[in-house]
Parts: sequence; C-alpha cells; structure tokens
Amino acid sequence: MSMNKKLFLLMIWGIAFGYMEAAVVVYLRALYYPEGFTFPLKLISGTIMWTEIGREAATLVLMAVTVMLAYDRFQSRFAAFAVLFGVWDIFYYLFLWLILGWPESPKTWDLLFLIPLPWVGPVWAPVLVSLGLIGVGSAVLTLNARRRYPHFSKGFVVTETVAGLMIVASFLLSGRNIAVTGMPEPFLWPLFLAGFLLGVGAFFYSIRKR
Repeated sequence: MSMNKKLFLLMIWGIAFGYMEAAVVVYLRALYYPEGFTFPLKLISGTIMWTEIGREAATLVLMAVTVMLAYDRFQSRFAAFAVLFGVWDIFYYLFLWLILGWPESPKTWDLLFLIPLPWVGPVWAPVLVSLGLIGVGSAVLTLNARRRYPHFSKGFVVTETVAGLMIVASFLLSGRNIAVTGMPEPFLWPLFLAGFLLGVGAFFYSIRKR
C-alpha cells in the first residue's frame, strides 16, 4: 500500500475517532452538565474521573499502535501520529459543534486534557496546534513517500522539545487552580504563540532544502 493511501486511510480513521470522542463527551455533558458546559466548572470526581483519565490514556495508546501497524520507520510513525492526532482533535470539535452547537466561538474555553493535570485554554489554541501537527506530519510523510528521510539534529530535537513544553505549560498554567476554584487562569497566549511559532519555524527551517 502506498504512503499516500495509508495517509488517506489514517485521516478517515481520525475523523471516525473524532466522532467517537465527541459522542462520549455528549453523553458526559448530558449526565453531568445538563445546564451547559460553562465556567466555573464543577469537575467530576471519583470513579468517573479516573475512568475518564484512563480513557484519555487509552486513546493515545490506540493512536500509537495504529501508526505502528501502518508504518515501519520511527520517523514515519511519529509523523503519522501527528497527523492522526490533529485530524482527530479538529473533527472532535467539529462534531461537537454539529451536535451541541458548542463551542460557540473559537474563544470558548475548554477543559482539554486531564493528564497529568488539567489542561485549559480557548478552543482556538488546540485547533491551531492540530493544524500545525497536520502540516508538519504531512510534510514529513510526503518526503518519506519519495524515500527521503530527513536527518534532524540534536539541536533541532531540543528546540522542538522546548517549543512543545512552552505550549503545554500555557495550558497547564491556565488550569492550575481549576480543581479548587472551577475557573481558569488567564490564558498565556504570548507563551503559547511563542512556542508554536518556534516549533513550526524550526521544523520548516530544518527541511527547507530537503
């Protein structure tokens, strides 16, 4: 099977899984937030909370195993995971909007993840990350399809790690008091955008001649 066909099928997988994720959230909101998912937010607790954390972890495992079955090289697997994650996340929000009319706008706040601590931010931020992941992952897979496997330096890996940590920190800092007050802290968008631009810029600078 060609790499392009694999990528197409992975995108279909991501869209379908985005719907499954949205369906679970629709059920949770009907049970725990019948008056609407708004802040201040009352977090679920106990068995349901741990079940939700386990579901998030299982979702990441499913994605990882899927790309491992589809590709042989680590670079292709990593790139495919980025694409799959991005497609899944964007279509998750799209299906929620179609079913619930939520989010009302890109500025709507959301509880993104619970691992290892609550991630909180406006919807536009994770969607932007997902678009970046799709773009970067697709670029690498396009090169791999031509049997070109870019070598990324240690400096590049360090730069991308720092960029990723900056993005994650912006979400974690916004959610640091959510369990106590139910309200997010102001989103540190300068930190987020700095991390995003650093990561995307370093990537395309690294492959510009490849």
